Amino acid sequence: MKKVSFNNKNNSFSEAVNSDVREYFERTNQASTGNWRLYIKSLTLIPACVTLYVVLLAQVLPVWAALLSCAVLGFLLACIGFSVMHDACHGSYSSNKNLNYVMGLTMNALGSNAFIWKIKHNIIHHTYTNIDGVDDDIAKSPVLRHCFSQPYKPAHKWQHIYMVPLYALSSILWALVTDMDKYFKKEINGTKINKIPLQEHILFWVTKVLYIAFYIVIPIYFVGVAPFLAGYFLMNAVMGLTLSLVFQLAHVVETTEFVDAFNLDGKLSIEDAWAVHQIRTTSNFATDSKLVSWFVGGLNFQIEHHLFPKVSHIHYPAISKMVEARCKEFGLPYNNISTFGAAVASHFKTMKTFGQHEHPPQVSLAAA
Repeated sequence: MKKVSFNNKNNSFSEAVNSDVREYFERTNQASTGNWRLYIKSLTLIPACVTLYVVLLAQVLPVWAALLSCAVLGFLLACIGFSVMHDACHGSYSSNKNLNYVMGLTMNALGSNAFIWKIKHNIIHHTYTNIDGVDDDIAKSPVLRHCFSQPYKPAHKWQHIYMVPLYALSSILWALVTDMDKYFKKEINGTKINKIPLQEHILFWVTKVLYIAFYIVIPIYFVGVAPFLAGYFLMNAVMGLTLSLVFQLAHVVETTEFVDAFNLDGKLSIEDAWAVHQIRTTSNFATDSKLVSWFVGGLNFQIEHHLFPKVSHIHYPAISKMVEARCKEFGLPYNNISTFGAAVASHFKTMKTFGQHEHPPQVSLAAA
């Protein structure tokens, strides 16, 4: 991995916004981790998924209702990823480290691997957000082109169309392909995985076997091959689309910026301080919708999450006003797309622009 550094000599924005948030938690006498609201959400989503799974195996529903239940199951599994796994893997679910670890294993229950995800997401993505050549979240080339610094292929002209089925397959690919690739290579987009503890080796293989057992073998035994295939792919299509879209809306929209880590040999120094870089490369969406916030685990407040990844998402609405005010004071953008639909449209428009122009067009993405 290239040695990427930030210009943190002028860290006044970060110091100011951190002071605001610290004062907020002291004044309200709250812990920055989750509370009863997060735990009730967990006790709603997880039992709902288990119930749907059992009902589907029992074959008590008509075909249309069973297919609808598979789609709902996929959506709710994605919501567990947003609301439970994500906080837990960041250490913000609870002040209890052991509980964070256990709840983080809901990632394994979804089919992926919490240990690998923490390196990919917590360390690489959160440090080097939208830096092409380092951030694995935008490293889908040559299949998808996420920024102008990536090589252009004629097929990219249609990527805003064919990315939809790719997103739909993403959860299956996580479970059965990309995790395996990272595990055996011990590398994530050029960043080495220095050591995998024995416990994590065991968990990796045990949970992969359990995934195959619970998501493939047991359903085939109870419902047969054809119904299983229909339900499995429908469930994963909804889960994959939901997960992919929500995470993409945070960083690949018209107003976010990208940095090319390949444009210099040796050490690359970002002109901005780390916190300012997060502001420029991240966007919020639908922050006025409590319904969206509940289902996506506060990830519509992505700016606040990137500045304060160890703060539980239940606190983001409260601290967002402080962050927005400080952005205005320091002359920084506060990217916030008003609705979920507008954010989705912005993502598709952005991917279309990256696919149809080899070089940046004369007008900005936001004005295109």
